[in-house]
Amino acid sequence: MIRFGELEKNVARITDKILTGQLRQLEREGFIHRKPYPVVPFKKVEYSISDKGMTAIPIIEAIRNYVLELMEAEGVGEKKE
Repeated sequence: MIRFGELEKNVARITDKILTGQLRQLEREGFIHRKPYPVVPFKKVEYSISDKGMTAIPIIEAIRNYVLELMEAEGVGEKKE
């Protein structure tokens, strides 16, 4: 499980509003689980990946690897050593 603040730190250049919207959409679509805790004064929320979300990981990795190959072929971004 991971808390909202941890996600925010680990995702470069994202606003609270955008991250919240994306997490809500992923939850609606069944890719993640959201577990709220009624803690005063702040509401604590933790997120975890669902079984459906786990099935998407190989697809996401394949797309990521393909894009990295394209970027390298075009000389875009950092070069691997």
